[in-house]
Amino acid sequence: MKQRQLGKNGPKVSALGLGCMGMTGFYGEADESLAINVVQRAYEEGVTFFDTADMYGNGANELLLGKAVKKFRNKIVLATKCAIEFDGTTLKIHNSPEYILNACNASLKRLQTDVIDIFYLHRFSGEVSVENSMQAMIKLINEGKIRYVGLSEVDSDTLKQAHAVLGDKLVALQSEFSILNHKDAEAILPTCRKLGISFVAFSPLGRGLLPGKQRNAEVFFNSKVLDVRTFSPQFQRDTFPNNLHLVDALQAIANKKKCTTSQLSLAWLLSKGEDIIPIPGTKRMEYLIENLKALDVSLSSSDLSAIDDAIKANPIQGVRLP
Repeated sequence: MKQRQLGKNGPKVSALGLGCMGMTGFYGEADESLAINVVQRAYEEGVTFFDTADMYGNGANELLLGKAVKKFRNKIVLATKCAIEFDGTTLKIHNSPEYILNACNASLKRLQTDVIDIFYLHRFSGEVSVENSMQAMIKLINEGKIRYVGLSEVDSDTLKQAHAVLGDKLVALQSEFSILNHKDAEAILPTCRKLGISFVAFSPLGRGLLPGKQRNAEVFFNSKVLDVRTFSPQFQRDTFPNNLHLVDALQAIANKKKCTTSQLSLAWLLSKGEDIIPIPGTKRMEYLIENLKALDVSLSSSDLSAIDDAIKANPIQGVRLP
């Protein structure tokens, strides 16, 4: 497995990580037993970077991941996040130092571990200064409860302010980055590089749109359990069919490369720099294996130009978040 480094002095991780959010809902029904098998197979295939959060299933995702990685916990980099409460419809964001400290202790118990490798502030609300939030992170580092810190979905100014407190202990910015949604990521990437902070790309397959396997929006709306795509402007009944035009254009390029659109999309991200680590999520074994084979796909300058042309010719309808 190819390796990439988090931050200037952070740990080395597999070039592709595994996002675990969908293993406890959010994208339709999930199977815990199968999810545990997927996590363990990912490790067997060389994945050493696993990502969760306390709000995924209100702690259920951390419980699942802690159980799944127990036998090889010390051989991987385990990342989780705090700051969001989600009741299925409403998000509440908490950034106070007291909340962060309590959330970390709770996550440690659920993950069955003594230390969290990367602890993210999942969202920044401005209720307190980011400097105050980062002081809590410093305390957790000094207590040996976390090793490094990450931020998620913040702007350049917030990232700079956090870095001024944490220095090289701030190793990752985790935000959305894909062929489907790339403008926000590309805007903050120069700041990341100036500060020596790696970019961890979540939803690198556009929440399942880029693989092109699902072509009927009704599936999301008819799900018996929560599917967050029903909230997304890009997955509505009037936008989703039009957004598949980009997938079809990418499919034509992938066919020439003898790969899938998933593999093409991940290879595109990997080609953007050694400081970018995609964390595609899946709860299915066949998709895990398919995604990992993206590491074998090499894109030429003409391939990248063709992808850029496809993006320009097929503008996405709907913003990425509601």
